[in-house]
Amino acid sequence: MAAEPLEIVFTGSGTEANNAVIESCCSVSHLETSGHLVVSAFEHPSIEESAARFEARGGRVTRVAPGTDGVVDWRDFAAAMEDDTRLACLMLANNELGTVQPVSQAAVSCREQSVPLLCDATQAAGKIEVNVVDLGADFLVLAAHKFHGPLGAAALWVSGRRDLTPLLVGGGQERRRRAGTLNVAAIVGLGTTCELAAAELDDRARLLAGLRDRFEAGLRTIGGALVHCADAPRLPNTSHIAFRDLSAEVLLIRLDLEGFAVSTGSACAAGAAEVSPALTALGLEEDEIRGSLRVSFGITNSPDEVDDLLAALGRVVSSLRQGALVARR
Repeated sequence: MAAEPLEIVFTGSGTEANNAVIESCCSVSHLETSGHLVVSAFEHPSIEESAARFEARGGRVTRVAPGTDGVVDWRDFAAAMEDDTRLACLMLANNELGTVQPVSQAAVSCREQSVPLLCDATQAAGKIEVNVVDLGADFLVLAAHKFHGPLGAAALWVSGRRDLTPLLVGGGQERRRRAGTLNVAAIVGLGTTCELAAAELDDRARLLAGLRDRFEAGLRTIGGALVHCADAPRLPNTSHIAFRDLSAEVLLIRLDLEGFAVSTGSACAAGAAEVSPALTALGLEEDEIRGSLRVSFGITNSPDEVDDLLAALGRVVSSLRQGALVARR
């Protein structure tokens, strides 16, 4: 990661860390104008909802849409800056599509315009290299549970060139940057998880990419399957697919009954009825959005399990299509 120990602030979650940075950079007082915030149009809800709160207090927010490949053009991101932009937010990898964003290029432009950059690397950590020096952001966030670590432990990296006004106050912990008793056991787990992920990163990436590619190749035997953003830079573990003629909610339930856990959106949005902001930002048609699933693979999965998933998916899709055909008759 290339961070210095004193640059790290331990938090209880990536959500808390993202909220802390936005509140620190974008707080509104009666002594100053509200200011401006730039975010990508498909940031994690902890950033999008913080941006909406800033907007409700009188701030202005520019949301930069990705291209149809699921990647934000860094030039569009740079062009969105204004004279009073207080912060820019660009995730390293989208939590639904898995597409990797051009953070290092955006960081150069942000520095040129004296705008601090927050990079939510929560989805990327443990799957691709995350190096704060190479990325060039001013703030970076990761959470242990996203790469096989304990729940309740996250890290916020704060560049030495930036200050952080604490979101939580009332104690001197974390050099007065985050008050509250620390979850020491979980933090130790986070450190161990980072060490293991760094040592095994290349092997894990090869394993995960092999599982994902095996799955996507096998989809060819299931008619009508679409793979979103297949040609874009992606995390090795994520495949986002769609069936225009089927409901993703029904597919999810049927696959769950078959013993497979997939998602119709990001894990943080599971159970939500709203249409995915990430898929909407891509400009997809409604039938494609409603038929979209996210399939994620982990280091404990095997090629045989991928084949079992493909077989189950084929059975479910065939059954649903037969049922729809009978209903139409």
